[in-house]
Amino acid sequence: MFPEAWRAFSGFLPEAERSDILAAYYRRLSDPDPHIHMPAARAWGIYEGACSTLLPNPETVAAFGEDRLALGLARIEAHFFSRHLFAGECDLIARIGRIRHLPAVIVQGRYDMVCPIGSADELARAWPEASYVIVPDAGHSAMEPGIREQLILATERMKHL
Repeated sequence: MFPEAWRAFSGFLPEAERSDILAAYYRRLSDPDPHIHMPAARAWGIYEGACSTLLPNPETVAAFGEDRLALGLARIEAHFFSRHLFAGECDLIARIGRIRHLPAVIVQGRYDMVCPIGSADELARAWPEASYVIVPDAGHSAMEPGIREQLILATERMKHL
């Protein structure tokens, strides 16, 4: 869906390292030298920012590319992705029984290209006690008006539990 953003993201790496993009980024993001990890973090953040909104949003892309946000986001995501921490015994759907008693709201953008709606829909079917809100005019980012509104409403409801 975002071939130009993908070309920039993958093109950040030397061609010889593009056969395992995640490993190549993870090595850079884990490096203690800011001259190594910061450019990788910015490239990661800009890519995610470019894919996170329904419509192109230069402000979101710029925010995701700022050092503090980019480094935290990239390191956390690369860590989880490289360890498959959402699979196996950490799979949320497989262990939903442990949390089904908790109040929850699943907020999902209809056109989320980062975490496609199928995942949220599967979670909602496994956790029917949770509220499931699909924002019809949004992608992934909490910076999008519809997502932000639903997250605030969910938070306000949770205050009264």
